[in-house]
Amino acid sequence: MEALELHAEREHPPAVFMHGITKRFGSLVANDAIDLTIERGEILSLLGENGSGKTTLMNMLSGIYAQDGGEIYIHGKKARIRSPKDAFTYGIGMIHQHFKLVPVLSAAENIVLGLREGGLLNLKTVRARVREICDRYGFVVEPDKKVYDMSVSEKQTLEIVKVLYRGADILILDEPTAVLTPQETDKLFEVMRNLKADGKSVVIITHKLHEVLAISDRVVVLRRGLFVGEVPTGETTAQALTDMMVGQAVSLQIARTEPENMTERLAVSNLSVRDSDGVLRLDDVSFTAYGGEILGIAGISGSGQKELLEAVAGLQRALPGGSIIYTAPGKEPTELVGLSPRDIRKLGVALAFVPEDRLGMGLVASMDLPDNMMLKSYNNGFIFTLRKPPRHLAARVVQEFQVKTPSLKTPIRRLSGGNIQKVLVGREIAGEPALLMTAYAVRGLDIHTSYAIYNILSEQKQKGAAVIYVGEDLDVLLELCDRILVLCAGKVSGIRDARNIKKEEVGLLMTHLGEEKTDEA
Repeated sequence: MEALELHAEREHPPAVFMHGITKRFGSLVANDAIDLTIERGEILSLLGENGSGKTTLMNMLSGIYAQDGGEIYIHGKKARIRSPKDAFTYGIGMIHQHFKLVPVLSAAENIVLGLREGGLLNLKTVRARVREICDRYGFVVEPDKKVYDMSVSEKQTLEIVKVLYRGADILILDEPTAVLTPQETDKLFEVMRNLKADGKSVVIITHKLHEVLAISDRVVVLRRGLFVGEVPTGETTAQALTDMMVGQAVSLQIARTEPENMTERLAVSNLSVRDSDGVLRLDDVSFTAYGGEILGIAGISGSGQKELLEAVAGLQRALPGGSIIYTAPGKEPTELVGLSPRDIRKLGVALAFVPEDRLGMGLVASMDLPDNMMLKSYNNGFIFTLRKPPRHLAARVVQEFQVKTPSLKTPIRRLSGGNIQKVLVGREIAGEPALLMTAYAVRGLDIHTSYAIYNILSEQKQKGAAVIYVGEDLDVLLELCDRILVLCAGKVSGIRDARNIKKEEVGLLMTHLGEEKTDEA
């Protein structure tokens, strides 16, 4: 019997039934005749590699896209969802990775922005309703607090309260824990359990399998736009889910070795940086990075990670009194403060940098793959450039990192976010640097490719490179890195041995609740 007939016979229909959902973007089929059920009062995890179609599927449910084929049923009745406004009329709200908030407005003002409630806006009534929602589900929201004064977790909480205020009983959360500390994640999970207990349906899109196993009731797996299968969370494992996503057995082990023959590669002392608005982003930061180790950098988003790496790369100007000493293998130390990226390159510093802004800073969107490879070695002193080496390097990166592209001549902007990141990481690692700095190197990558990159970074470490890894996933930081430097509001709140610290301790340091000491003695 077809899925539609089975659901029609149920006494209590599910919260959502998506039947035969298809979505095309030109010749690309993002979702191919997918059937998906979301039950009332459950937490459903939606898993899949990059490009599997999970976000596209949820974007159709939340009204951002219109399906090209198939039908959507909400509580057993056929629904027509053509906009987010339509979705809200059916009680559906989606919380995106990038928050949709107005910084200069208060929490209460953001919640009612765009609503037509009739008559004059009464913020007193709004505040009372917000407090009622918070008391019911365990949120903490200050209705009069401006968004620009909020932490990342406060902004996310506000987004959830905003959709609940508008009547949502089906909530979709896209990568909800990407920038949260372990403590903030625990609070979010408690709220999600309270929502479930109240009969709400919650869908989470995430790559973090340990969180899937901890919070969800059921897991649905997509692969290349197709429905692969579903399984009760209590009956599966992280390895089994990964194999379902990839379609074959995949190793989830990071090959971390003990550091050997460590040599000082980078010594940062009293480094302070102000941004273009005069805000102090780094405040008296000092640490040492060694060849033969991976130094992880942890911190809540905006704690100075970006500015630190950019200062070392010559992209941010250090304030007077700071020092960045680079020591190449077998050479005298070199002061990098005051040098531009071009100056650093001319000195022969073997530095590679994978920036957070992959297109704005790392690659040129309108250029093809070989031309983007050439950016790394281009020398303004020559009128002509050699075309063959960049083509060979582009082909090598495509093969080794399994970059999905129609051809080497395809402009970078036409690739998916994950494939763009593969091109950037591959180009930087190909230069065999003595100092490799990566900011969110696996952001946007599926779990299979992510683990491949973790092991590539470990290989660079074994070759004697000093690897500085800025990451969001604390479990990965603890498994991949040898030491972890924790930043909080631009200051170093601790440097710890990654093998002898728990995730919760790192989380406390990220919020400045840990003891301010280091293990660098």
